[in-house]
Amino acid sequence: MPTASRRWRHRPEGSTWGDFGEDDQLGRLNLLTPEKVRQGVAEVQTGQRFALSLPLDYPGGSALNPNRKPPVLRPLQRKGRVNFNCLLQELEPGRTDVLSDDMVILSLQYSTQWDGLAHVGALFDANGDGLPEPLYYNGFAAGIDIVGPAELSGTGIPARLDDSASTSCAKALGIEGMARNGVQGRGVMVDLRAHFGDARTVVGYEQLMQVIVADGVQIEPGDMLCLHTGFAQRVLDMHKNPDPELLEHACAVLDGRDARLLQWITDSQIAVIATDNYAVEAFPARPGAACCAALPLHEHCLFKLGVHLGELWHLTPLAHWLREHGRHRFLLTAPPLNLPGAIASPVTPVATV
Repeated sequence: MPTASRRWRHRPEGSTWGDFGEDDQLGRLNLLTPEKVRQGVAEVQTGQRFALSLPLDYPGGSALNPNRKPPVLRPLQRKGRVNFNCLLQELEPGRTDVLSDDMVILSLQYSTQWDGLAHVGALFDANGDGLPEPLYYNGFAAGIDIVGPAELSGTGIPARLDDSASTSCAKALGIEGMARNGVQGRGVMVDLRAHFGDARTVVGYEQLMQVIVADGVQIEPGDMLCLHTGFAQRVLDMHKNPDPELLEHACAVLDGRDARLLQWITDSQIAVIATDNYAVEAFPARPGAACCAALPLHEHCLFKLGVHLGELWHLTPLAHWLREHGRHRFLLTAPPLNLPGAIASPVTPVATV
């Protein structure tokens, strides 16, 4: 076990804190070595590409998550005019240019996304004084390393954007570290939908192992695990008008309360987990003691292990192609936006087979 760092004396049981260095902010992305990239490239046989993102305006509305809003596009201004279909000759006679320039107001976790390591932390007594503190991966602290406003006035969309400063910032564990890493290597598909169909199925260790064994899937340290449930395809087929009741009872989800499943994630040394469903795990989780996390798999992966989570990836076309061709592995390239201080990001992953 690594020696205590300047931020913590004790680390959570089973965590990787300190394993990649006292100040590590990448977690298991450290396992995406040049060798893992070469392994991913070796899986490219046809050169066919699959874009694995939903359009950024899906699912549509806020019925699935009232806290996250769909993106809003707005034109910018040019010298007091609307800078959209703007005839430059009206500002500079003789010019032939027609100009358009826009901006977006975007919830970073609305659609296909990466959860950064500052997305979920936990209360944990890292200094041994008997008082749990709000911490994130590798002991980075809420209010010191990950900061945000205390008042509602510092949240949401400001009345004016031209003179507004950011009110939150992940000074550590921001998504920019993941972006600089590049997030490229060997992806491995586990096709849960092919075995469990479209009905809601809570998948624990035994069910996951049954699928892996039945399909002959091989997963090695540093691989990027992709779980196909069919959920994102259902969302896409609803054309930005999702049915929350129907989706609540649709498709496979992982059982975050299954200790054997969490231990397998630890032991497998997978670099990341990406799914096409909402939240990766069942939410709400199976009932647990009041002391326990509402999202136990998030806590295990983001807080303890440093395993980034991808959600709402559009995996169905890739999963079908892989099954048709008797394959499970592919080259996966999935860097997030390089937005310093953000705790999560949209992503446009590309799988190459």
